[in-house]
Amino acid sequence: MSTQTNAVPEAPLQSQVSAPAAISAAQLLIWSVRREFWEHRSLYVAPLAATGLFLAGFLVGLTRLPGKMRAAMALDAAHQQAAIRQPYQFLELLLMGTMLIVAVFYCIDALHGERRDRSILFWKSLPVSDVTTVLAKASIPLVILPLITVAITVVTQWVMLLLSSVVLLGSGGVATLWRNLPMFQMSMGLLLHLLGVHGLWYAPFYGWLLLVSAWARRGAILWATVPLLAVGMVERIAFNTSYFATVLLYQFSGGPEGAAFIPNHMAMNPLEHVSLVKFVRSAGLWPGLAVTAVFLAAAIRLRRYREPM
Repeated sequence: MSTQTNAVPEAPLQSQVSAPAAISAAQLLIWSVRREFWEHRSLYVAPLAATGLFLAGFLVGLTRLPGKMRAAMALDAAHQQAAIRQPYQFLELLLMGTMLIVAVFYCIDALHGERRDRSILFWKSLPVSDVTTVLAKASIPLVILPLITVAITVVTQWVMLLLSSVVLLGSGGVATLWRNLPMFQMSMGLLLHLLGVHGLWYAPFYGWLLLVSAWARRGAILWATVPLLAVGMVERIAFNTSYFATVLLYQFSGGPEGAAFIPNHMAMNPLEHVSLVKFVRSAGLWPGLAVTAVFLAAAIRLRRYREPM
């Protein structure tokens, strides 16, 4: 007796390998920026440390605040405002200086450090282009550091204002304190100043430092400064002129428009202030950004072909 078997042909096994989801350029840029914070903790540690030291001194000085406030209330309106705003302006200057120092040393090490410790071999194995990497590093001094500085400054100034108000509750002067500290105007002025002058206007310096960081094998800080000094000296000796030094000084000072574009001279509506219009239309801003683009393009090319040290 034969048994008929219904043989069902087995379907060929199909390997269903799902392709990895494509990561958008914006996500790659965001993760590249986050990587900079993982590797360079000084980006936020340095301003926080400077703020902590300032607050320690400010807390000690609160014991003399009632006397200072009584003396300020006897002054005219302009001198009264200057006296009350002095510690708040000092905090702004302190964090601006800290931001500038951190930005310079960050740019010097941004592309040089990954070649020195050979971590560039790992980062190049990831699906992140050289363009994305360099643009992420350039965004740190141009955008991220100014925003961090503004955030820390504004929070600290509000803490100072509240602590001062508590100290002055028993002796009066709280209304005078708040009247002379328009916090929104100060915050907007600081934001526009840092993004405009310390970000966009200083962009050629940051681009140059990133280019040197991608090129130099050692002594990056020397390669960043010595060629500039050499060009100025050669021009002075050969032609008895100092145009190159004048251009550098003009760029570093922020120019006439950038020098006037300071937080303490902002109007009540900073977005309509004439200094902002002059700054955007400034003849020195856009050539500087064009030079920055050239420096960043050269840094991208160097990173693509430069080997670890």
